[in-house]
Amino acid sequence: MIILFSATSNPGKLRDFAVAAERERDVLIRPLPGLDGIAAPPENELTFEANARAKALYYSLYRPGAVVFADDSGLEVEALGGEPGVRSARYAEDAGFVTNTGTNTDHRNNFYLLKRLNRIPADQRTARYRCVLAAARDGECLLTTEGVVSGEILNEPRGEGGFGYDPVFYLPEIGKSMAEIDLATKHQLSHRGEALRRLLFAIRAGGG
Repeated sequence: MIILFSATSNPGKLRDFAVAAERERDVLIRPLPGLDGIAAPPENELTFEANARAKALYYSLYRPGAVVFADDSGLEVEALGGEPGVRSARYAEDAGFVTNTGTNTDHRNNFYLLKRLNRIPADQRTARYRCVLAAARDGECLLTTEGVVSGEILNEPRGEGGFGYDPVFYLPEIGKSMAEIDLATKHQLSHRGEALRRLLFAIRAGGG
């Protein structure tokens, strides 16, 4: 049995990882115990991989002997030169953008993104979700994996599921936004699902 501890308190990510674990009979993914009481490390690196590595190394020291994995992920929009990138979770906050739809961070980020793309035609709204997972044990990085899924940015949000930019991230091959698909399908198609499958493959092959 492969036991991994996830160093995230993001409920959406935890839900995604839980669904992924259900499909892997030899894998048990648990939230890192006591995570809420651990001060978060800074996320000021310039790449997803560097941020994921830094978090995995940091949190692995709180569970000696165990494999702890952390992720850094976000959205890259080609028309915006790769924005929001590593600042995806803080995109609207960094810009000081405020909406009248409330203080929900995901809503603010989505509406700010749509504002930035307001004059960009549909055929130039290509984007990709990128996720990097890093696994560490006792302050040593064991491996990193990456997952990418390509899509387009809609003109307005669609769907009630998912989190982050899922309501505006459109998958042309199935004609739905990431927020309109069920969790099992999302795991098969998403950047996070791909990165996790690659991580588990590497661990089974002796990388962890």
